[in-house]
Amino acid sequence: MVQTLAGLMTRSGMNTVALEDARGAQWTKLIFNASTNPVGALTQLHHGGATRFSDTGKLFEDLIVEGETVAKALGIQLHGDPRQMVQKGANAPGKHRASMLQDVLAKRQTEVDFMNGAIVRWGEQAGIPTPLNRALWQLVKGLEHSWTDPD
Repeated sequence: MVQTLAGLMTRSGMNTVALEDARGAQWTKLIFNASTNPVGALTQLHHGGATRFSDTGKLFEDLIVEGETVAKALGIQLHGDPRQMVQKGANAPGKHRASMLQDVLAKRQTEVDFMNGAIVRWGEQAGIPTPLNRALWQLVKGLEHSWTDPD
């Protein structure tokens, strides 16, 4: 069924890859976003700048390792490498601001609960510590709180 649907979509002009289990692709994208988005939001660095600055580049790597460890404990095989996604984004033309940075600049609620918060919750269920994801989650939540109740 998945193969048939993917074939129809590809023939209609949307290149599609059929996956029997989409969790690997979902987790690859989640790990990428959970590493790059909150770092960009908190530092206000665009994607390429945050990747090339050694301290935040190292933080990306450490966050990716945490996410990969949780995914592995859940029995999820990633579909791709989040590091390659980081590099592809860093090498893209222009100065891309992460969606979470755009939300922070506009003082809108972010997706941090669904990114870093999710990795923390899944890590707890699997018995995997996620201190970096937890810290970034808490920092972004604190920033969000400052817009509505700064006292």
